[in-house]
Amino acid sequence: MRDLAEGVRRFQRDVRPYKADLFARLADTHAPHTLFIGCSDARVVPELITDSEPGELFVIRTAGNIVPAHGPHAEGVAASVEYAVAVLGVADIVVCGHSACGAMTALAEGHDLGAVPAVARWLRHADTSRAGTGTPVDVPGLVRANVRAQLTELAAHPSVARALAEGSVRLHGWVFDIATGAVEVLDTSGRGGETENAA
Repeated sequence: MRDLAEGVRRFQRDVRPYKADLFARLADTHAPHTLFIGCSDARVVPELITDSEPGELFVIRTAGNIVPAHGPHAEGVAASVEYAVAVLGVADIVVCGHSACGAMTALAEGHDLGAVPAVARWLRHADTSRAGTGTPVDVPGLVRANVRAQLTELAAHPSVARALAEGSVRLHGWVFDIATGAVEVLDTSGRGGETENAA
């Protein structure tokens, strides 16, 4: 905690004074242009990867960058997606997987998750990701398949489906490589997105 407290002091002393106008605007305005759905992994920091300022990204982070299928029960990810699309009106949605993903490694290698039953239940939302990877399942292939599968789930959420039909939102699939910083941009042209070049 000492490191975090010192970080807050450095922010107040060295960062906030130089961004005072930005924070003054943000106090009354919340208009992010992009919904970024990434992994909870501490090594994957959306604002750092995209060099974004506060207020630009609406971020959802889940283990394995998973977007559960839309269902009848209230659920945090669905609520956040709906708010970003229907209320904030984001123009773009990025689902970003990454190298060395613990969730995808556990799935690909069939780890025993008996000691972490909540994790095991959560990862069942990624079962369709394994179906298209063949046997044996390699982790990088599963990471990519999972991004594509989550884009498919996302497109079926009512708020996203409406926005896609209206042409007011675009979907993007990314894979971030932790070691090199490279971002592979997957072809999402079949899911309301655009084919992009790798970054």
